[in-house]
Amino acid sequence: QVQLVESGGGLAQPGGSLRLSCAAHGFTFSTYAMNWARQAPGKGVEWVAGIYSDGSVTVYADSVKGRFTISRDNAKNTLYLQMSSLQPEDTAQYYCAREASPTPLWPQYDFDLWGQGTQVTVSS
Repeated sequence: QVQLVESGGGLAQPGGSLRLSCAAHGFTFSTYAMNWARQAPGKGVEWVAGIYSDGSVTVYADSVKGRFTISRDNAKNTLYLQMSSLQPEDTAQYYCAREASPTPLWPQYDFDLWGQGTQVTVSS
């Protein structure tokens, strides 16, 4: 079954850290660029970060640049998002998403597969 399964969300204090993981199943993970996106309550989807299929290029939204790091392990079919210096405005449902475009033009995105999401809450 083709699917993405996120994990690692939870409650963090302001200034804290969390690492999200996304396990890919049913497709050749190493041939796709991948993304993290988020959606806060009452707001639209915000693209967060993207990574090329071989991990050679990473791009970040201005809102997370310098605080978040996207990475991947193609041998384990897994995508990661290391989040540091978390702030209350980072509270959202976080999704990993497969990029449909072979030539991503981030921050424009074209997702063709989403995970179910994992909740991140930043609060003291």
